[in-house]
Amino acid sequence: MKINSLLIAITLLGTMLISFSACNGILSSLYDEPETAKDFGFITIDHANHGGTVRVDATQYTKWNYISLHTLQIDSAKVTAEGADDPDTWDLAIHRYDVKTNGGEVLETDYQSLSALKNAGSMPQGTFVADEWTTNKIAVDVSHMMEDNGYLIYAPSDFNPELSKWLNVDTSEMPPIYTPSNKVYLLRMKDGTMAAIRLVSYMNAAGIKGYMTFDYIYPYEP
Repeated sequence: MKINSLLIAITLLGTMLISFSACNGILSSLYDEPETAKDFGFITIDHANHGGTVRVDATQYTKWNYISLHTLQIDSAKVTAEGADDPDTWDLAIHRYDVKTNGGEVLETDYQSLSALKNAGSMPQGTFVADEWTTNKIAVDVSHMMEDNGYLIYAPSDFNPELSKWLNVDTSEMPPIYTPSNKVYLLRMKDGTMAAIRLVSYMNAAGIKGYMTFDYIYPYEP
């Protein structure tokens, strides 16, 4: 009898373990583990080729996203009708589709891929464009746009008109028409180093605009 009781106990224990394992499998499919891949920031970094990909959430009108290619870090700051307080270390910043630099200058090239720029092996010709001060470019409040006498509220800010060419947004009709330039831009920073930048996407997988993704080479040395 003792042997039979022991066998029954072992059988019951095995059944419980199998049931728990199956239950655990079901629960794991219901409660997915967090994704390990980065959704935003420096989502890929290729140290060997001095390049990578950056993605920022620029869907908010009240936020600047600050990117440092020197330190591979991203920061953000709230922007109001009075402006924004820039952090100490950054190279370029994105607000919606607009861009400013930290004392840099930008050249739009004729190249449409970073590999084509690298293969050319020479410095593209053209004039670098510095930031300009603006009071009617950086919209921070669009809530009054659809009123009879619709208007926008802007923040005073630096703005780089050259790098901001990476995406043209035509609001003369609705919905707006988005046209990326598909070109490579050279950002010459205040320390003299250069980065090559190309916008690859301005939306997420669901088609929501304002998710900005760009590839870069830094430092770029022709």
